[in-house]
Amino acid sequence: MKRHIPNALTCANLFSGCIGVVFAFKGDLNIAAYAVLISGICDFFDGFVARLLNVKSPIGKELDSLADMVSFGFLPGVVMFQLLAQSDFSSPYLPYLGFLITIFSALRLAKFNIDTRQTEDFIGLNTPMNTLFIVSLPFIQKDYPGLISSSILLVAITVIMSFLLTSEIRIFSLKFGSLEWKHNKIKFIFLMLSAVLIGFLKFAAIPFVLVLYISLSVLHFRREPKL
Repeated sequence: MKRHIPNALTCANLFSGCIGVVFAFKGDLNIAAYAVLISGICDFFDGFVARLLNVKSPIGKELDSLADMVSFGFLPGVVMFQLLAQSDFSSPYLPYLGFLITIFSALRLAKFNIDTRQTEDFIGLNTPMNTLFIVSLPFIQKDYPGLISSSILLVAITVIMSFLLTSEIRIFSLKFGSLEWKHNKIKFIFLMLSAVLIGFLKFAAIPFVLVLYISLSVLHFRREPKL
């Protein structure tokens, strides 16, 4: 029975992602963001539980990628589609550029599945972090009206995030093999600084958290040999 627990969490990730997609198409991007948070929690714990119970399986790995493609690939693409549709440039075609996020997320996940360099850390920005950034944009728009309605900015974000997803930048994973400070120092530092930023800025902190994540990763791996 215990071998099905991680897969059940992965399915919960997928289910939450499907709900998020429905609300995103309806234009309720706030609910879509909360669905992403639930998916992210499930995505974190499915691997953690699989390692804890020692029930890793090939089907679990494949199921995880398929669930992530919906929750952290299709869903952020729909959110960007909606943001572009509401932007200051009126065009029936521009919003479809948002699905570049979905395409490059698929490429990112496919690359991850076959890239033997990514057993401990990531090469390229991981899809959950990318999605968290994308779904934070509607909340930022409420606090800073007019900023996120710029079609130029939104297209630039789409292109930059698509590049980061498939880049060769080495990014540390937030999954813990143990809770020892020595082996997880960079992760603890990141989580503590992120908590402070979110405490002060709430969703507006997410872009700063993203920059922090990438910057700490670059500093962390700067002196290590390339994979």
